[in-house]
Amino acid sequence: MKNIAIYPGTFDPITFGHIDVIKKSLKIVDKVIVGISDGNQKNFLFTLDERIEIVKRALYKDLKFKKNKVDVIKFNTLTTDLCKKYKSNIILRGLRAVSDFEYEFQLAGMNRKLNNQVETIFLMSDVENQIISSRFVKEIAQHNGDLKKFTTKSTIKSLKEVYE
Repeated sequence: MKNIAIYPGTFDPITFGHIDVIKKSLKIVDKVIVGISDGNQKNFLFTLDERIEIVKRALYKDLKFKKNKVDVIKFNTLTTDLCKKYKSNIILRGLRAVSDFEYEFQLAGMNRKLNNQVETIFLMSDVENQIISSRFVKEIAQHNGDLKKFTTKSTIKSLKEVYE
């Protein structure tokens, strides 16, 4: 039986921090499903469908991830329902700093209450990527800064199309 993990998020846009979490998780699970959501009523730069395409280009075109190892989907359900749908008992979450922990800890607890078969695994990106956030990437893009250290080529192209 395959070990499948769900990596939920908004990915607006995907960053090297997100990608580190995916790479590290593939060392411990057979497959990662990157679930892209419109949750939390955020003001998104990209639509849900645009984010799906940006993540697919970043993972499959730029980084050559195999589709049988990483799948990219959209969802608008509880993450625990997504786990049931894909027969997964693992939710992946990335941690950048201590400030992330309290929210992530509460979220993991709520998910555990919703489905006590689901475990949340916290992974940290590499040190050089821990400071990266989608919000900062968008701000750098808005001011025409150099994004090469923060995200992939195709994602940079998508950001430039918005801000130029």
